[in-house]
Amino acid sequence: MANWPDYSPTRLLKRLSDADVDFVVVGGVAVVAQGYPRLTNDLDICYATDQANLDRPGALLVAIDAKLRGVERDVGFVPDGRALRQAQILTLSTREGELDLLVAPPGAPAYATLRRRADRIEVAGARVLIASIEDLLAMKRARGRPQDLIDVEALEVVLRERR
Repeated sequence: MANWPDYSPTRLLKRLSDADVDFVVVGGVAVVAQGYPRLTNDLDICYATDQANLDRPGALLVAIDAKLRGVERDVGFVPDGRALRQAQILTLSTREGELDLLVAPPGAPAYATLRRRADRIEVAGARVLIASIEDLLAMKRARGRPQDLIDVEALEVVLRERR
């Protein structure tokens, strides 16, 4: 990402919201938004897969120069709605930062349920959906990586404090 600005999940979230993308934030940024401050290198989102919604992030991804992360040579990938229709997971580098697109994260309920149970927050004047703590816990437990297990412990504390 040489010559690109510093990563800003706020800018990326605002761009997604302004593009009217139907999405829910999952992963590290969602953990932070739910009350456990930690570092994360990317923004993970789950999104609706109707064609109209696939075309909106597709147009945005083209506009912010999204490229497949970790692929050094040009492979002719265009992150448009057609490409999103065919993918289950995409890890991208953009001018705005690292972005992971997930159709069905392990442990997550169906998108409609994830969306319905999500918490709504305001980010830079935009309304953004953040996965509920309960859904984040299920996703983190399903992944089971060391950072996920740390997040589970922290989110359980946040959940107890809220109750």
